[in-house]
Amino acid sequence: MVTRLLLRVWPQSHALRAGSPCRPLSAGPAPSQYLQRSIVPTMHYQDSLPRLPVPKLEDTIRRYLNAQKPLLDDSQFRKTEQLCKSFENGSGKELHEQLVAQDKKNKHTSYISGPWFDMYLAARDSIVLNFNPFMAFNPDPKAEYNDQLTRATNMTMSAIRFLKTLRAGLLEPEVFHLNPAKSDTDTFKRLIRFVPSSLSWYGAYLVNAYPLDMSQYFRLFNSTRIPKRGRDELFTDDKARHLLVLRKGHFYVFDVLDKDGNIVSASEIKAHLKYVLSDSSPAPEFPLAYLPSENRDVWAGLREKLLSDGNAETLQKVDSAVFCLCLDDFPIKDLVHLSHSMLHSDGTNRWFDKSFNLIVAKDGSAAVHFEHAWGDGVAVLRFFNEVFKDSTQTPAITPQSPPAATDSSVAVQKLDFKLTDALKTGITTAKRKFDETMKTLTIDCIQFQRGGKEFLKKQKLSPDAVVQLAFQMAFLRQYGQTVATYESCSTAAFKHGRTETIRPASIFTKKCSEAFVREPSKHSAGELQQLMAECSKYHGQLTKEAAMGQGFDRHLFALRYLAAARGIPLPELYLDPAYGKINHNILSTSTLSSPAVNIGGFAPVVPDGFGIGYAVHDNWIGCNVSSYTGRNAREFLSCVEKSLDDMFDALEGKRIKTASG
Repeated sequence: MVTRLLLRVWPQSHALRAGSPCRPLSAGPAPSQYLQRSIVPTMHYQDSLPRLPVPKLEDTIRRYLNAQKPLLDDSQFRKTEQLCKSFENGSGKELHEQLVAQDKKNKHTSYISGPWFDMYLAARDSIVLNFNPFMAFNPDPKAEYNDQLTRATNMTMSAIRFLKTLRAGLLEPEVFHLNPAKSDTDTFKRLIRFVPSSLSWYGAYLVNAYPLDMSQYFRLFNSTRIPKRGRDELFTDDKARHLLVLRKGHFYVFDVLDKDGNIVSASEIKAHLKYVLSDSSPAPEFPLAYLPSENRDVWAGLREKLLSDGNAETLQKVDSAVFCLCLDDFPIKDLVHLSHSMLHSDGTNRWFDKSFNLIVAKDGSAAVHFEHAWGDGVAVLRFFNEVFKDSTQTPAITPQSPPAATDSSVAVQKLDFKLTDALKTGITTAKRKFDETMKTLTIDCIQFQRGGKEFLKKQKLSPDAVVQLAFQMAFLRQYGQTVATYESCSTAAFKHGRTETIRPASIFTKKCSEAFVREPSKHSAGELQQLMAECSKYHGQLTKEAAMGQGFDRHLFALRYLAAARGIPLPELYLDPAYGKINHNILSTSTLSSPAVNIGGFAPVVPDGFGIGYAVHDNWIGCNVSSYTGRNAREFLSCVEKSLDDMFDALEGKRIKTASG
């Protein structure tokens, strides 16, 4: 099964931690066309970003074996160890040398970029659940601004302002500051803008600032994944000026940029959205939006039929739209309902292939649902944060603002698709598959209130390590074993970096989990604290290595990809059941922390797995878990809560009373 995740945006290691978010340096008040006017050009650092290193083969093998140790018994481990030695001295060595040589010839990119795009685009599974994640916004702090029409208008305006700012090169470059007092200052920015782009990264590095790759950002807008037989394509048309709006399964388009590229007035956008919301047409009998939820080859065939049946111009409007705004006709009941709605909903009111869908429910609950092939969470989270900040702090309209006196019936075009019987059958089949799949998905969430970052840091523990340890304990408590675990980490500190995998299951977490779950009465609180400290230290090391491009997963993936591309027989290492097992990620985890994010989530990456989105806040921990039939998300979360309680008890010097959970 292909791995995909809403990614861990930046490691919480001591070596590379964000000090504070960038704040824009503005040359006077920003005009309404722009979010900000950075004096440092948006792509100023891009040319001088360091290249993603290809790890040494011996380091990759060592790290791979370390990750395998808690998952295998002694005889299995010895077999895997032997295969690794053969690989390191034989076919693996040759492939590694070829990869390094190829990387040296392609200095404009990273060794993982091409293979990673191919991994996503060649996957034939439905992108719904298997790939696309969501992030939900917090409500607007001003309650009356959560009215659906008001919030949709303000968020649309902020999104278009982001587009304009990005394309004008006025968006503040994405930088993580280890010493913001030195680097996140007007003085530094005035200096660094005069350093040539070919050297600018080094200037930032001297003051402990780390610019991040922004090569994915252009795909945020006017972009769509196009289904093709065998391998999909990414399509972008930055000349298009219209917004795509979905409501009750109907498609509408209207221009949000005028012929000179200026944003149309907020009152005009409000008028057009009000017109769409007032359309009393019943939902279509055959909702086209089900088609992108199909197997990609099936959808490619149906799309060919759509094109040949006279829908080419209409589909072009969908594909080229600035983005897709989804207006839902129901309010959100609770966090679980929010997750289901924003992750998949009923399938009629999303265009899952668009780079992102901005969803606004009847009560103003809002989220971004995004397609994952084009990019990772760094670009999406930046967009998300800027839209939340702009729409809540400097909203384009108030709830009382009157819509423009314009004829929306002329400006807004309702798209009409010509559907043959074959297409109607295709939609009916896609709907049946969609509904059957969604019935098997369970989502649940908890908010652990005993403490968060503040308390754990006082204990000199990595908050991320403690939460990951809770997942290991929970699975051991529920199922009696340690399993393959995936935590995504961004490698955006490098040119065309994507992600690397942190492998949280280790010999340290296994030992600690067994102490807490199987024999807590045999250990004092001090001994349990010591075991937790060892886990935290090792997790910090893994996190730092992954962020620096020194994991093992992407390297082994690239070597396997190279072998396949060159027609070389697959080395035995990849045929080892242990390799299949460690890549069958039963615990698939990802964390996002932002004051704008209410909750985020994704589906499991394997049928018998859990999809675990989590966030460690200052004084509480949130966890959102999905599972399919056969696994129990609710029970798993109960075990996570029990594990966190036990660890907090140990940290407070209390004995763990019982092993029962």
